Amino acid sequence: MFTIVRDLARQNAEFLCGLILFGIIVGLVILSYFSPYGPSDIYLLPPDMPPDSQYWLGTTSRGQDVFWQLTTALHNTLYFGIGVAFLSRIISLVVGLVAGYAGGMVDRVLMAINDSIMVIPQFPLLILFYFVLKDGMTWSVLIVVMACLGWSYDARLIRSVAISLKSRPFTTQSVYSGMSMYKILVQEHLPYVLPIVFATTMNNMIWSIGMEITLSVLGFTDIETPTMGMMIYWANAHSALIAGTWWWVAAPVAAIIVLFMALFLLSMSMNEYNDPRSRLNRMGG
Repeated sequence: MFTIVRDLARQNAEFLCGLILFGIIVGLVILSYFSPYGPSDIYLLPPDMPPDSQYWLGTTSRGQDVFWQLTTALHNTLYFGIGVAFLSRIISLVVGLVAGYAGGMVDRVLMAINDSIMVIPQFPLLILFYFVLKDGMTWSVLIVVMACLGWSYDARLIRSVAISLKSRPFTTQSVYSGMSMYKILVQEHLPYVLPIVFATTMNNMIWSIGMEITLSVLGFTDIETPTMGMMIYWANAHSALIAGTWWWVAAPVAAIIVLFMALFLLSMSMNEYNDPRSRLNRMGG
């Protein structure tokens, strides 16, 4: 994987740009560990102070430093996206590889479940979960719920690759050598789908973070935990744009744009890398 990242950084300007932007986001996340304020502390500073040398991004109507609030919000939002992507990648890998290799009834059952998940309206279902669980709808529960909804498209893609790998000579040789299905999938097939997993991970993070922001802005999550969506929620609750405290909205919106651009560029670059013809054209082959 390190070799792939190195080659992409050397030959693909979009990937390098996305990597730099994502590095900026990670740097802000690291700064959140050094924040002088607690994540839920309010009314510690003069409210509605514009950006200056003391408060780089100004303060909120709740007496919070926007810069340090932004670093904490990025920390929580990014970890949320990574958590959803990690769990959903595990599900998609298991379903896709097993369905593609096993075939027959196993494939039909798994794909029936997969297609059922694909047609479920996700946003209304998440709102329904919120009203049913109420206080039980913690961030951990939301990560698990969204992971269970976000694997189906990628599982079908992985399955198509697994079907192709099943007919390769090295798979036949592995079967004749006595390797178990588990070892064949992990040792022989998994390395071939890892680049696809990386690209779909970026897409899944964009989807999950976008969904979190939407739910948070509408107030369908824990409003006391700072995230990018919650910053916009509180700014809207205090009529920040009408009151003239535009920096309260501008900071999270700008950070969201940078984060989405970084993930999109990384995903687009990896998709291009997965296409042999595009990779050869970029390398001058």
